[in-house]
Amino acid sequence: MKTIFLLLFGSVNFIFVYSQSSSPQNLRILVLAESGGHHIEFTRAAKPWLNRLAKENQLTIDYVENTDMIDSLYLSNYQLVLQLDYPPYGWPEKAVKSFEGYITNGRGGWVGLHHATLLGEFDGYPMWYWFSNFMGGIRFKNYIPTFASGEVYNEDSSHPVMKDVPEYFTIEREEWYTYDKSPRPNVKVLASVNEKTYSPDSPIKMGDHPVVWTNTNVRARNVYIFMGHSPNLFNNSYFLTLFKNAIIWASSSK
Repeated sequence: MKTIFLLLFGSVNFIFVYSQSSSPQNLRILVLAESGGHHIEFTRAAKPWLNRLAKENQLTIDYVENTDMIDSLYLSNYQLVLQLDYPPYGWPEKAVKSFEGYITNGRGGWVGLHHATLLGEFDGYPMWYWFSNFMGGIRFKNYIPTFASGEVYNEDSSHPVMKDVPEYFTIEREEWYTYDKSPRPNVKVLASVNEKTYSPDSPIKMGDHPVVWTNTNVRARNVYIFMGHSPNLFNNSYFLTLFKNAIIWASSSK
């Protein structure tokens, strides 16, 4: 039986729920979705794709556009938090602490895309150092504003997140972020971009440049996927396979 309904939490207006099954095995996912800026087109393309994924896999997805309502009780309803380009700053303190506990204690899984590693001092907000350490101790440094395609290397085809993803695949027109250092010593890298394949070439490079990784030092299953700027990614079958694998794997952690 299909059900479409709306949940209202206090004065929050930006919550939409798509439900496919009343089965007790139904997993619930909280999606933190950017509501404006450069990534709004990616968000708009992601929602129908995520809703189809929910229908096919008996998932329930709740979309929110701010973190004001998040606390430990709220997060206990979800098996996965998906940061759909939502940045790691500007969260109220109760949301910060409850999210940290959710990840550290493995109360659910996490998948983050692209903007989730915009780590530093932005829009008047301080650095979230716990989140930086969660992402391997990195700080955002630069990005390619003119965009470039690049060849991504699958470093661990045995990992469930990289299942059915080829050894090499191309991502078109991405604004590849660079960080102050590689997260590799502190995380398990699943994929990296070969900066020598940038087209057009760019002087903005890291050397070792991971783009998909998981932090095995916390109890929660977690995956960061750098790609996530252009809505055209939803025409890339390899990105979609990677994205789906990450959601299914990380959401099964609870």
